[in-house]
Amino acid sequence: MKTISIMNHKGGTGKTTSSINIGAGLAKKGLKVLLLDIDSQANLTEGLGIADPEESVYDSIRENKKLPVLNISDNLDLVPSSIDLLGAEMEIVSKIGREQILNKLLKPLKPNYDFILIDCPPSVGLLTVNAMVASDTILLPLQGEYFAYKGVDRLLGIVQEVRENLNDKLDIGGVFITQINTQRILTKTIVDKLTEDLQDKVFDSKIRINVALAEAQLQGQSIFDYAPESNGAKDYKLLVEEIITKLN
Repeated sequence: MKTISIMNHKGGTGKTTSSINIGAGLAKKGLKVLLLDIDSQANLTEGLGIADPEESVYDSIRENKKLPVLNISDNLDLVPSSIDLLGAEMEIVSKIGREQILNKLLKPLKPNYDFILIDCPPSVGLLTVNAMVASDTILLPLQGEYFAYKGVDRLLGIVQEVRENLNDKLDIGGVFITQINTQRILTKTIVDKLTEDLQDKVFDSKIRINVALAEAQLQGQSIFDYAPESNGAKDYKLLVEEIITKLN
């Protein structure tokens, strides 16, 4: 099985949208998937139709109790987040083994799944470090916009530091480009520049701007359930297939 952190230090990169739809796409292929929301904004949780869960990942982190797992659909489960998670980093900063908390919580669940996807906060704090320690692979969504990759070198450097000091199995699975506007001449230049800089780490699959992706989250659904014939569904289907190929 693979545990994957989907992360970027910037907001608005399509991180949560990608977590939902990559997870749902893998589940549609008959793979058992667990989505773990560790962002205090809880957008992934709400984007799957869960509002105000009775228990969240915060309760498990704070009280060292089993992660609450909710079934979303066939082969797809969720560990929800809540706004309470906002103070979690301050609460665990003085704990011994603070970087290993999430890893220990996930261990009992790993035999039950083919993929665990962790939707990280848009920052590189203690919760994101916990996700990297618990993961085999990092996936980075980058916008198809100028300067989208600003700071990526530093982010990749932090991943390297975690690999050297906390998790020697951690790998950078790749970068995929989101919010592509195919009608803009500048878009091809941006994509070419990203590919030149990051080379074979860039996935061939690209995610086009598609209003159905935002609409699906408002309805608490994946793009495959909300608009299966949309460009968003087609793009994420190709990305899921490429992820399976690359990571296996």
